[in-house]
Amino acid sequence: MIEAELKAAVRDPEAVLRQLEDRYGAGRAEVYRDTYYDARDGSLMGADRELRIRTVHGPDDTRTVLTYKGARVDEASGSKPEAETVVEDAEAAHEIVLGLGFVPRIAFEKRCRNYDFRHGGRHFLATLVRVPEIDGTFIEVETAAETEADLGPALDVVRAVLAELGIGEDDLTTEFYTDAVVAARPA
Repeated sequence: MIEAELKAAVRDPEAVLRQLEDRYGAGRAEVYRDTYYDARDGSLMGADRELRIRTVHGPDDTRTVLTYKGARVDEASGSKPEAETVVEDAEAAHEIVLGLGFVPRIAFEKRCRNYDFRHGGRHFLATLVRVPEIDGTFIEVETAAETEADLGPALDVVRAVLAELGIGEDDLTTEFYTDAVVAARPA
């Protein structure tokens, strides 16, 4: 599966929040605690791949997800192949990844409001994101593409959703939160 996702800076967070609530109902407020791992020599991230353990704290539950993302298959969007699974024990997941020789490279928190919906025959997740260490509010809109051939049509629908929310092409960014957090932290 390829995560067909676009991320954009949000100029008017309150207006976008109102539109999301009006269109898709009340969103889920969740806090993501992300830890990204790399090989000791930096070769995983150096090859544009990601290994992440994310613990999601929501109002009703906490869950942990192990994610591997391959290198980008589309430079313009930053879309990557993705494999993800829920893990039962967060501490054990971290111990397994450490035991395999990976090391934590960066950990940070994302404060999110998530909206699940269907559009154009596809399932979507739209997320308003604030990362305390960086300025601004962002929106991520994603759906799944089964193949690289399906990626273009999937991204077209993602762009349509963003346009309906008043987010234009000039608002899009491919900067990773990991890079922005590293830049914001003291050396």
